Amino acid sequence: MKYLYYPGCSMKSTGKPYEESMLAVFSALNQGLEELVDWNCCGATAYMSISELKAFALSARNFALAEQQAVNGETNLIVPCAACYLGLNKAQKNLEEHKDIRAIIDKGLASAGLSYTGRFKVRHPLDVLVNDIGLETIQKRSIRPLAGLKVACYYGCQLVRPYAEFDDAHEPMVMDRLVTALGGTPVPWPLKTRCCGGSLTGTIPEVGLRLSYILLREAQQRGCDVIATACPLCQFNLECYQPKVSKMYKERIDIPILFFSQLMGLAFGLDRRPLGLHRLFVPFDRTFPVAAAEGGAHVG
Repeated sequence: MKYLYYPGCSMKSTGKPYEESMLAVFSALNQGLEELVDWNCCGATAYMSISELKAFALSARNFALAEQQAVNGETNLIVPCAACYLGLNKAQKNLEEHKDIRAIIDKGLASAGLSYTGRFKVRHPLDVLVNDIGLETIQKRSIRPLAGLKVACYYGCQLVRPYAEFDDAHEPMVMDRLVTALGGTPVPWPLKTRCCGGSLTGTIPEVGLRLSYILLREAQQRGCDVIATACPLCQFNLECYQPKVSKMYKERIDIPILFFSQLMGLAFGLDRRPLGLHRLFVPFDRTFPVAAAEGGAHVG
């Protein structure tokens, strides 16, 4: 199956380690990704501050480009960023369900020599990894299982809501199952879909920092060694504001925040630099031994 890859703005900037590790992991699984040519912003901010219709137009241009780049019909468009994943899904569903919106967008695309028919599906890499490639394949590729690593799997508030396309909206488990296949231990915690503070860390800091603090403190109290996430903004908030959170609440907060793809790369035995681990502000220096031939992780 062919997969196109839509990076979105953050994967080329603050979320660079997410892109680096995801591409490295897919390559290690012999599943290359082809970046969408001439992609543009998904419109994630425009619909909140300017115009929902303009946001749909931005997304629709990406849809049209994906269809142009597609080979042999339907194509899967992998979208790692949670905000992009939500925005593109929202746009696609509105174009499918509202003829008046679709007519305006089609007219706009036509003026640029583009068209959109709906011959592709927006997918998250977690969905593709677990449901297409499979946990058994991932387990076999994990030559350095994450034995003894206690992981808080953090999905954030956008990945499975409101569109629970590949997991449960209230109790998602796909990342937990992935961590188990990698040999780690997902720690049960009730905050896996609670907001990290989002853009509030930069607009109303006392509110944004408190939301981040609640997540960080809960993970530490449950003995987690690391928080794994699938969202560049969540990773940024939970990692980069730890000094401010510690000062505000007079409590030491010190826990690494990794992308799930970085944990996969470690389990696969990949070098740390291609996984973007050198970019972390809260270092993660733990290493894992090569598994015995008869050993390995157990797929749950």
